[in-house]
Amino acid sequence: MTIAARGACPKLAAPMPTGDGLLARLVLAGPMPLKALAGLCAAARTHGNGTMEISARGSLQIRGLTPATAPRFADRVSALGIDISDGVPVLADPLPGDPTALIDPHVLAAEIRHAIASAALPLAPKVSVIVDGGGRLHLDALAADIRVRAATTPNGPLHIALAGDGATASPLGAVPPDEACDAVLRLLASIAAHGPEARAADMLRSGGIAAFQGAIRTPIALEPPPPPRLPAEMVGVHGLKDDLYALGAGLAFGHAQGQTLRALTEVARAHGALWAQPAPDRALLLGPFKRTKIRTIRDEARRLGFAVDAADPRRRVVACPGAPTCASGLIAARSLAAEIAASVPFAGGGVAVHVSGCAKGCAHPSPAPLTIVGTAQGAGLVRNATARAAPSCYVSEAEVAAAVEELSAREPAHA
Repeated sequence: MTIAARGACPKLAAPMPTGDGLLARLVLAGPMPLKALAGLCAAARTHGNGTMEISARGSLQIRGLTPATAPRFADRVSALGIDISDGVPVLADPLPGDPTALIDPHVLAAEIRHAIASAALPLAPKVSVIVDGGGRLHLDALAADIRVRAATTPNGPLHIALAGDGATASPLGAVPPDEACDAVLRLLASIAAHGPEARAADMLRSGGIAAFQGAIRTPIALEPPPPPRLPAEMVGVHGLKDDLYALGAGLAFGHAQGQTLRALTEVARAHGALWAQPAPDRALLLGPFKRTKIRTIRDEARRLGFAVDAADPRRRVVACPGAPTCASGLIAARSLAAEIAASVPFAGGGVAVHVSGCAKGCAHPSPAPLTIVGTAQGAGLVRNATARAAPSCYVSEAEVAAAVEELSAREPAHA
């Protein structure tokens, strides 16, 4: 077993040191059978501290491993037969069998993963690819070096964009579906040729879009970029084919205990579900269910503490483990997050409050409208910045919820 180097992404075979032990991250290549998820929950309790997370990008994280237990955990995961993408992350739409998708993005994503593995390109640790099938649960909110999107008709041209999310990526053009894998591989090779730390954004800054236009073997159609879409909401009920449905359940503040997640798995299996798929925005998709089972499984998920309504205020707050779980935590981040969510009437969508046990800001590295950060002086309040910024003031942990409520009432546009 190796330990993830600084700046690298933690993997199953190379977990990352954190304040509560080693963290292993699993990027799934597709939905996993519910029996496998139940086994993963048991392994998280046996070999880690039992805390399981789903990240903002839809990765599964297992916390509290040790140098002794991490290899045993990896062996157990391998035995479960979970399809894990250990190389360059190639993310596809999370809803299996989405009837609104124009293509099956998982087929193209698998082809791209295989091509990347065969090419063995020396790419930077955080280089990623997104394959967007054009369905309802799209990945516009996630940034990637290369984005491939179906946007016109089934089996029509696939649009390619670089370095950004669905709104900010620079459009390159469109290619036929059967040329998409080769185009992505050549673009990645172009990035790799600029050095092992290069990213698509670096090349755009230095050479503009012209730095990529010659990389693709076949001519690329200079079509207009696809139109913007409404944000995708992973939490809730999602229609599938043949009058079947999936349920998107949000993990409160991005985490759940292994036994709780296993209980949800067993309930889902008892009501006919076959698979589970971690999804962006810290959610888990479960399905398929018959129409008559949806209300029951939704009620059971709510009873177990999962968010099943998009308007659940816990969806607006993100938090790391904090004290006492994490040795770096200076405040009880998740306890404070629960207090805030219970007392502040948030409106709108997106992250409103980030509660960070320390200035590292692990749970939400990006700026948030309000960040509560643990410091030696107490809980620091940071507006429109990350946990690393200097707080404008400090309050005690007992005063945090009231301070957030006051700020929310004073400046509701930020909440």
